[in-house]
Amino acid sequence: MRHETRYLDTRGVGASRPTFLEAVLKGIAPGGGLYVPEELPTFSLEEVLAFGTMPYWRRAAATFSRFGIDVKDPRIDILMQRAYGSQWDDPRIAPITEVRPDIHVLELWHGPTSAFKDMALQCMPLFFSEAVEVRRARGIPTEDYLILVATSGDTGKAALEGFADRDHTRIVVFYPSGGVSEMQRKQMVTQHGDNVAVFGVKGDFDDCQNAVKSVFGNPAFNAALAERGIRLSSANSINWGRLLPQIVYYISAYADMVTSGGVRPGEPMDVCVPTGNFGNILGAYYARHIGVPIGRLICASNENNVLADFIATGVYDISSRELVNTPSPSMDILISSNLERLLYHLAGASRVEDWIGRLSSERRFQVDRETFRAMRELLVGDWVSNDDALTTIRRIFRETGYLMDPHTAVAWEVAERLRGDDPVLVVSTAHWAKFGTAVLKSLLELDYPSDLPAEYAALDGAAQLEAVMALAGEGISGVPSGLAGLRDAEERFSSVVDAGSLSIETAIQEWLGPA
Repeated sequence: MRHETRYLDTRGVGASRPTFLEAVLKGIAPGGGLYVPEELPTFSLEEVLAFGTMPYWRRAAATFSRFGIDVKDPRIDILMQRAYGSQWDDPRIAPITEVRPDIHVLELWHGPTSAFKDMALQCMPLFFSEAVEVRRARGIPTEDYLILVATSGDTGKAALEGFADRDHTRIVVFYPSGGVSEMQRKQMVTQHGDNVAVFGVKGDFDDCQNAVKSVFGNPAFNAALAERGIRLSSANSINWGRLLPQIVYYISAYADMVTSGGVRPGEPMDVCVPTGNFGNILGAYYARHIGVPIGRLICASNENNVLADFIATGVYDISSRELVNTPSPSMDILISSNLERLLYHLAGASRVEDWIGRLSSERRFQVDRETFRAMRELLVGDWVSNDDALTTIRRIFRETGYLMDPHTAVAWEVAERLRGDDPVLVVSTAHWAKFGTAVLKSLLELDYPSDLPAEYAALDGAAQLEAVMALAGEGISGVPSGLAGLRDAEERFSSVVDAGSLSIETAIQEWLGPA
């Protein structure tokens, strides 16, 4: 019988050791920490390379099984075939493109919302619903669940798409008003479903994230929900159900790189990830830890370069930083929540609790010398200015004919600066059309803060994408249907609330209606 893995709290609070399904339902640990596996599997090189002969859904199923989730293998297979099925525009799900012989791109944006968040959020809601049904089948009193999401752009739409109209589940998304691309905003506010709601927040992503975390930590609000038979959970990457699918695509990518000749079997490849909340690059860390031949983890930041500075110095300091608006808004984050998981694995729960406490109270912390050394053995990092990001889009398109979004451009530029002797895999997190205004500015050779010329500024989002296509010429793939159809989609949500847990709680209560 397959061994079931249990999960621990990164801050070491309490003795609870939930299973995978229980951890997915809880979302966040009772003490505010994040769940991590009590033990990790080990993959041999032969097992990794065997992924190259499997369809993607089977790669995902094999990984989940090896991680000891409390779902039987035949059922895992069914759920994975649903998660990675016909809703993807490429049957390979996460294909690799050789843009140059020395740099390949892992395209994670072929799902229904054209962003890498689909890789997890076409999967996680299925297991969330499975967990609810398992509890009901066992006769365990089960509440309905309210999923709260703070998003810097892409998570919101992907979570809404994944949870829309699911039984026993409601979902509310909060995004920074004015802090996401127009295409991202339009995707969220036109979302279908009777169980969904979307609110703009007067503030930045960190304001959204801190307010949502405060709601989770408010006993009175949670008690009021409990009286209505509702329990809170999360679809952000603080939920382990988001992390496990991200490990899959790094195992998959290495197998595909070997199959294509991009790397020799057993030799390492470096991975460069545009990084905001640290979940995507953390997936690469776990893949490396369990046996995938990944060399360096290259952390690419935009002008909100707190992570690049932390990797260079061991000091995480946001005490004097202001969040900068960039053409890569999904990375406009100063508090990278998933870093807590890496620090747990490097230093243990007691130090994590101290460091995260200092970050909350003092807005900074510094790791000890041993942890810093261990981190530097894994990670290197650099950051890219707003103008350089747009320049990179234009330069690589002219050199290779490959058009990328601003987040991928940040990773590409850092990969070029820091690459060593090993092949480099650049992680592409969104289709260029999700950030059409920035790509249009790039092709028009404008600086980032510059306004578009009047004839372009007057165009709606869909028309701007058409303008990009006209400037790019032949050879550029069309706009995904899910984005092209937004022009005529009805905007269902327009409310904007103040940043703060009380405002968010009020918005939730009003949306839920009378008890």
